[in-house]
Amino acid sequence: MKNVSRKFFLRYLAGVIMRTFDDSYRHKGLRRQLTETVRQKGITDERVLEAIGQIPRHFFMDSAFDKIAYEDRAFPIGEEQTISQPYTVAYQTQLLEVKPFEKVLEIGTGSAYQACVLAEMGAQVYTIERQKKLFEKNKLFTYLRKYPSLKFFYGDGFEGLPTYGPFDKVIVTAAAPFIPPKLIQQLKPGGRMVIPLGEGNVQRMLRLTRQPDGGATQEVFDNFSFVPMLEGRNG
Repeated sequence: MKNVSRKFFLRYLAGVIMRTFDDSYRHKGLRRQLTETVRQKGITDERVLEAIGQIPRHFFMDSAFDKIAYEDRAFPIGEEQTISQPYTVAYQTQLLEVKPFEKVLEIGTGSAYQACVLAEMGAQVYTIERQKKLFEKNKLFTYLRKYPSLKFFYGDGFEGLPTYGPFDKVIVTAAAPFIPPKLIQQLKPGGRMVIPLGEGNVQRMLRLTRQPDGGATQEVFDNFSFVPMLEGRNG
């Protein structure tokens, strides 16, 4: 299985690096359809919808997925990770209520699609990836140079980035078995964290708001399914 996984990853990596980025009228039309699909599912923040409509999702995937890249579902990107369903990306982003120039810490870079949505909305994004191969892939992904406000780190998401904090917002894009206390500590007072909480196949989306005394209030939202958030680095 490891050889198969490595072969898939190398094929995916070669496709990302070598392919000519072609954003055709067809792709743009499919993005408009995707935006409408996400809107119909309940996303009302026009800035989120505009960002989804601007970013060529097929750039973030193997060319074999080109014809289905704008379907509203997740796809594998190697290392047992996925590029999230666009609705899920939009849902978390809407809960985060991102404003231009805010410092946002993202836990779980993955394909970097979510990070680009945040950057497209004007955020200063600090994103952590524990999978070394995915981190290295993103360093070679030329499209990401469009967003100089993106900063990539290889590390343990449970630890956050204390050197660069505090942050206005934190977004966790993997299923957390518990709320990481260090991520709460790295939020500014009044800052918010959006996190899918729970083990197993289904998680509950939470929004936490840091209080002046260091505690956090919780709001509970819908159920989703994410890959698990794991401790440490996988190099």
